[in-house]
Amino acid sequence: MTVPQNLELMSLLKKYDDITAVNKINLKIQSGTYCCLLGPSGCGKTSTLRMIAGHEEITDGDILLGNTIINELTPAKRGTSMMFQNYALFPHLNCIDNVAFALKIKNINKKERYKEANEILAMVQMQNFVDRFPSQLSGGQQQRIALARSLITKPSILLLDEPLSALDPFLRIQMRTELKNLQKKLGITFIHVTHSQEEALALADLVVVMNKGTIEQSDTPYNVFNKPKNEFIANFVGSHNVINDGGKKYAVRMDQIKINILKTQNKKLMKIKDIEFQGEKVKICCSDKNNIDIFVLVEDELFFKNKFEIGQDINLDWKKSISHILEK
Repeated sequence: MTVPQNLELMSLLKKYDDITAVNKINLKIQSGTYCCLLGPSGCGKTSTLRMIAGHEEITDGDILLGNTIINELTPAKRGTSMMFQNYALFPHLNCIDNVAFALKIKNINKKERYKEANEILAMVQMQNFVDRFPSQLSGGQQQRIALARSLITKPSILLLDEPLSALDPFLRIQMRTELKNLQKKLGITFIHVTHSQEEALALADLVVVMNKGTIEQSDTPYNVFNKPKNEFIANFVGSHNVINDGGKKYAVRMDQIKINILKTQNKKLMKIKDIEFQGEKVKICCSDKNNIDIFVLVEDELFFKNKFEIGQDINLDWKKSISHILEK
């Protein structure tokens, strides 16, 4: 593998005509980190990934790999490799030739490139499919071939553009586990673009939350979830309510709010607006007289025991001591 090197983005800017997609962001990613760029569509995460890969021209700023500015280097000379969202496999080549293609371009002889391709295919559990063509593979199998093809160049950084988005939920969870295990085994940096909060929290050592071309928070999954910096992160990452109290805003987890049934009408504070069954948990939407919604997550046993129902009058309790004050 290529010698491990840290990656640094310095005042990185990307404009498309008058539209600013990435607005002078700064980010340091330590070698061997699984980093997820997380955010809604149009936040700049894919443009950032493509600039790192060299597939998108930088408007301003620098990208450093180790101590080297790589702005002007071609994708092949950056020490990075990119796995595209649609996998981009060659339909006329079988699996082993798809994986070995980059080595063929480098004029490595067939015996040697097939040897390396077979090793990588075994690593992604596709050694028994070497002669199959992409059209003969399932979505998950195609993904493994695309992953193997990205790794055969022995990059120091693997770039993944929403690699799990095309898979069904069960396979997505399975491949999530395999990606994490593979990254730990190889010890190289993975930079993974996703709009799925669950995916980012499950995979990453470092979660970078982006919004409107800027970085809102760069932190561990635990801190992004439990200590969101601002209202956008609290709402986007989910499982929180933002509650205004005494001139301050608090991020209060849905499962940290206690719901009580009111017995007398003159004490009515809120009303149950909607109920969503989620398996072991039940999500209850409560609305006040100003139509401000608060969401509560309760265990299914507690839900059925209390016989909560739409239209019911309730009040809510929450503790400031276990809530997180938002910076802005």
